[in-house]
Amino acid sequence: MKYEIKGNTLPVVICELEAGETIVTEGGAMSWMDSNVVMDTKGGGVGKVFGRMFSGESLFKNEYTAKGQPGKIAFASSFPGSIRAVEIKPGQDIIVQKKAFLASEKDVDLSVFFQKKLGAGLFGGEGFIMQRLSGSGTAFIEIDGEAVEYELAAGQSMIIDTGYLAMMDATCSIDIQTIKGAKNMLLGGEGLFNTVVTGPGRIVLQTMPVYAVAKALIPYMPVSSGN
Repeated sequence: MKYEIKGNTLPVVICELEAGETIVTEGGAMSWMDSNVVMDTKGGGVGKVFGRMFSGESLFKNEYTAKGQPGKIAFASSFPGSIRAVEIKPGQDIIVQKKAFLASEKDVDLSVFFQKKLGAGLFGGEGFIMQRLSGSGTAFIEIDGEAVEYELAAGQSMIIDTGYLAMMDATCSIDIQTIKGAKNMLLGGEGLFNTVVTGPGRIVLQTMPVYAVAKALIPYMPVSSGN
């Protein structure tokens, strides 16, 4: 499979499939395609369907296959940001935020990732239920805003405002840290908890999470009169 990512603020990835080649995506992600590219909707078993439901993804996946000859298919970003191509290799799983998965080659497996620690489970938001990409092949991931990448050494940690973590190696771990000091918690405007990611491994942060944009727009929303 060949691909090209076009655009800046609202990018699109255009994939060129060889005859018989298949690409997988969640429902509704396809933007345009050649007429010889055929769609087939699959669930992948009850366990996977429920896993997708918990991770915020569509319950079913669509497989697009080029029939008889090569064909093009495009997937556009659903939010201002960027699209990143990630190479998935056996034994080198990647964990991504909910709704980050855009499309992948057929041998990439998408499953739910539950953070095991209780603190992360109760307060971690994106840190509690994420998505695991395993198997082999190229996957396309949506990043909200721009992407900033760091490589954490073993035992090295970074404190992240919840929602800014877009992707990390499965070798990293997540926990939740309470903001210290009553004054900081009540008056600091940063909420009560932060996400703590500890290496070893690569992390990718995003500069414009959807929730942060929604929060910024609330003061400008019209107030209903109740009539």
